[in-house]
Amino acid sequence: MSKFPITITGAELLRAELQRLKTVDRPNVIAAIAEARSHGDLSENAEYEAAKERQGFIEGRIKEVEGKLGNAQIIDPKLLDADGRVVFGSTVEMEDLASGQTATYQIVGDDEADIKQGKVSVSSPVARALIGKYAGDVAEVQTPGGIREYEVIDVKYI
Repeated sequence: MSKFPITITGAELLRAELQRLKTVDRPNVIAAIAEARSHGDLSENAEYEAAKERQGFIEGRIKEVEGKLGNAQIIDPKLLDADGRVVFGSTVEMEDLASGQTATYQIVGDDEADIKQGKVSVSSPVARALIGKYAGDVAEVQTPGGIREYEVIDVKYI
């Protein structure tokens, strides 16, 4: 499997989720299975079936998160030296040339993307168009409504 980029914040969130899954969720589901078993006949026990299904989900998620952390290339945006160029982890202030609206986005890994928090995936059309640009450059983004142009106003590494 190849390495994939993730910011320090994204890696910390994954580690916190893994910790919760192993120390809270896993013991809770084990207790729920034990409780359901104490009720007798397992063939018609809906609580037991639900707990076993939940256990399968938790174990699968633990494996998935461990795999992601194992294959992650953790990048600290504060340590980047890209001479003002838009790269993974950078925070970009840009202006939509058609509407004049400005927006600020950080380019992050796929698992960290959350448009409401101003984080766009490195694999998104907007991020792909911005990568390599400098302040003052114009990026063309193919959207469902046609091509949109964004001017890069500022690039920060925070």
